[in-house]
Amino acid sequence: MNRIVHFEIHAGDPERAAKFYRDVFGREIEEWVMPGVEMKDEDRYWMVTTGPETEPGINGGLMFRQGPAPAEGQPANAYVCTIGVADLDESVDAALKAGGNLVLPRMAVPGIGWLAYCRDTEGNTFGMMQPDENAQ
Repeated sequence: MNRIVHFEIHAGDPERAAKFYRDVFGREIEEWVMPGVEMKDEDRYWMVTTGPETEPGINGGLMFRQGPAPAEGQPANAYVCTIGVADLDESVDAALKAGGNLVLPRMAVPGIGWLAYCRDTEGNTFGMMQPDENAQ
């Protein structure tokens, strides 16, 4: 079974959002820099640790919102969850065949794995990650 392994919180002001999650939930949030990649300001990324590895749960990330903020009164607003998969290309293909769309094609997260984002038939975005420490 493929489990959710990561979530992302999109924010207009990630540092303000990090302070909120630190203050409210005691989250450990540290900026993460991709090894060997020069990042533009809008590409900055913060890792969110939600608790000890010995307890159930997942960790995630905090990033700059890539579009307009959700409209007031919008029926649903959610974090983007990433699902761990054994074969990213096969999983993306399955999503497309089931009526989904590719939002962001396969890309390397150096030292972590291969990542792609899709949208389901209801317009919800989700990520899929194939672990690979050699990803570049």
